[in-house]
Amino acid sequence: MRLLVLGGTAFLGRAIAAAAVRRGHDVTCAARGSSGDAPAPLIKLDRDDPDGLAPLRGERFDAVVDVAKISYPHVRRAVDEIEAGHWTFVSSISAYEQFRTGGVDDPVFDPVYEQGTAQTMDSYGAIKVASENAVRDVYGENAFIVRAGLITGRGDVSDRFGYWPARLSGDGQAVVPDAPDQATHHVDVEDLAAWVVGGAERRVGGTFNASGLPVPLGELLARIKAAVGGDAEIVPVGEQQLIDLEVGWWSGPRSLPLWIPNGHIIGANWDVRPAIDAGLKFRSVEEAALSALEHERELGLARPRKAGLTRGEEAHILGAV
Repeated sequence: MRLLVLGGTAFLGRAIAAAAVRRGHDVTCAARGSSGDAPAPLIKLDRDDPDGLAPLRGERFDAVVDVAKISYPHVRRAVDEIEAGHWTFVSSISAYEQFRTGGVDDPVFDPVYEQGTAQTMDSYGAIKVASENAVRDVYGENAFIVRAGLITGRGDVSDRFGYWPARLSGDGQAVVPDAPDQATHHVDVEDLAAWVVGGAERRVGGTFNASGLPVPLGELLARIKAAVGGDAEIVPVGEQQLIDLEVGWWSGPRSLPLWIPNGHIIGANWDVRPAIDAGLKFRSVEEAALSALEHERELGLARPRKAGLTRGEEAHILGAV
């Protein structure tokens, strides 16, 4: 299969390209190249340029995988200008505005037809909806729309999962939210990549939620701690106490990753059974934790983080409760 990955130099795009190469496909990556090397031949281009796809004109691919993060124009131009037999677009469960059944027919945001930035993440889900629609306009029911949940594993620098294996492999008192029954979801990047490539091989069409089966937060943290073998003591702190102490949730500085208070839609129990039936497989929590810890050690356990608490912040919280 001649496969084009729009991306391919970082995280999911790189994992998809690498998985396809391992399976013997003829892979081309197309990206700026500023995020690193690609595991396949790379065509350098700038999708912000209205004529940025010119290097791909005249080419035809058996399949295209587009991992565009937050840009409707990128996606619209790609489906209009690149000829392919099958198209995969990696969207997000952030496309959902309301949770009703957990299925792909739950209400989504009204589409926003623009290019977003890191400063306009409030439009992230709506731009994903517009991008999905652009792909369906051209490929109809044959479009493979992957609404991914939290993607974790090698290459992730968000700290939204890796913080926990790193912290629980250490020592001292580790602050955790006192929310043991809150559902958590994640999918390892290599599991998701293998499924995306398999979907392109089999010409899968349709819209799918792609995240792991729910695991209660308390169970998840206990299993991570057992897997990584640290001496940390898990110390639950009440959710309202954490909020009063201005501890953030999900991501960002001074936060507790995977914590989702107040029934936020991100924590909804999305129906992933159709994706499982279509071949999506998940590694265990233990395997995911050990893989993430290996990556964390390569990055440096003591590095400044994008999410989580420092030891000093933990001490301040524990001294205040």
